[in-house]
Amino acid sequence: MSARILVAEDDVKQARLIRLYLEREGNEVQVVGDGRAAVDRARSSRPDLIVLDVMMPNVDGLDVCRILRAESQVPILLLTARTTEEDMLLGLDLGADDYMTKPYSPRELTARVRALLRRAKAAGRTEPAVLTVGDLEIDTARFEVRVAGEPVVLTGKEFAILTVLAGEPGRAFTRAQIIDRVFGFDQNVLERTVDAHVMNLRRKLEKGGGPDGPRYVETVYGRGYRLAAGQSGPEGAAR
Repeated sequence: MSARILVAEDDVKQARLIRLYLEREGNEVQVVGDGRAAVDRARSSRPDLIVLDVMMPNVDGLDVCRILRAESQVPILLLTARTTEEDMLLGLDLGADDYMTKPYSPRELTARVRALLRRAKAAGRTEPAVLTVGDLEIDTARFEVRVAGEPVVLTGKEFAILTVLAGEPGRAFTRAQIIDRVFGFDQNVLERTVDAHVMNLRRKLEKGGGPDGPRYVETVYGRGYRLAAGQSGPEGAAR
């Protein structure tokens, strides 16, 4: 069962070993070494499963688990050197699906990953690799966007904003929510920075736009932005 897996582990040797075993199973594995990078990469690449170390720099794994669980149902396997029952229960209460204590067997880890992926697939919890809204396609695994079959080249932030909006078409996201999900822990981002990225995103998606306003990324006055849920174009949409 091939899957896209994110491994968040600051121990380079441990990360390399986990990656080796998971790739032997045919999985596509990405590795990050701190909590902030884990949140940012999970948001941008939408993995099928996350292997998450608890003791990491910048932001620990428990906080990462709490943040990501509020946004997604992606299966999370926690790894930790902590062995008390309270630590285990805290991790599970924060939304982790499974918990392994160090030292652990890499073979057991891969078996648990397989089990989590099977359960997630049966429950319909894995995130889609390609998000489709009307004639707009967002391939999160390949970092590609197509409009009516034609490729559109986006920057990393433009792609991340579009992915956030496409995750819930029709929902209006505030600029603050977009900043939180796209820019992560960078607290110096201004709302007008979001506006600038959205303006560029619209220009690329619309290829000049039409007289009735943007077809895809709509402005919701007093709220923020949303991705149009319908396929019939801009008629009747908020601008």
